[in-house]
Amino acid sequence: MGFPGTWMTESGSVLYRVVPKCACSTIGQILYHSDHGRFYEGDIHDATEGLHKWAQAASQPVIEAAVRDRSAPAFTCVRNPYTRLLSSFFDKVCGIQRNGNRYRGNLVPLLIQKYGIEVGGPDGKEAFDQIRSFRRFLLFVRDTIRWRRPMEPDIHWSAMSGHVGTFIANGGRYDSIFWTEDFNTGMQAVLDRIAPPVPVDLAQIPRFNESEGHGPKRAHPVEAYFDDLSMHLVYEIYKRDFQLFRYDFENPANKLPVGEIDLDEVHAKLGD
Repeated sequence: MGFPGTWMTESGSVLYRVVPKCACSTIGQILYHSDHGRFYEGDIHDATEGLHKWAQAASQPVIEAAVRDRSAPAFTCVRNPYTRLLSSFFDKVCGIQRNGNRYRGNLVPLLIQKYGIEVGGPDGKEAFDQIRSFRRFLLFVRDTIRWRRPMEPDIHWSAMSGHVGTFIANGGRYDSIFWTEDFNTGMQAVLDRIAPPVPVDLAQIPRFNESEGHGPKRAHPVEAYFDDLSMHLVYEIYKRDFQLFRYDFENPANKLPVGEIDLDEVHAKLGD
């Protein structure tokens, strides 16, 4: 199976397991900058040079050797499941993507037909009942993850523990896992460990939010979208994410973690 979703700097200074909707655009640009002293022009996910990526055949033996030999520290970044799911809904379902089209072509028509959701009209800018539509989207997410229908789970809303776990199950080991909610602290610790070829000043790094502006603005606080049933569904889907990454399931209004991540526990529970 290898190491899908894994990126590595060309200098071999560090390995990064991408978790969608968890600051991955910003992290990718930081890694690119740490080798080249400049940012990639465009969306870092489209880059085919300047970073090793598992999706590029030529990079696979290089990444595999680095993981096997532990020649580079490995890290990833996680996010509160409540806010990550909302971000996926407004960006991928309600938003128009950077290519001018809807995400995954037939996804939105299917959601409108089978789940009765609204997305804000053709351009995502019309007013609609965001809470009702999001809760219907949540039923769709549950169906894809639990029964893999009407389609396979999408990487943007499948559990973070699934993404994180593939790296472990195939022989990798993380040196750090940090939270998007405390991004600078976690990313600085990674940079301090690797001493990149080009020094990175995090205070000067912009946030590369490639999804910003794709869809409608969230009209309500996070907790308004989650009633008791919604919280039950979220916990059913993301129980491991809440437990391993120490997020507060009981209070959707609290996006901050409530404890420290135990790397040994993460490796033990996701390594099977």
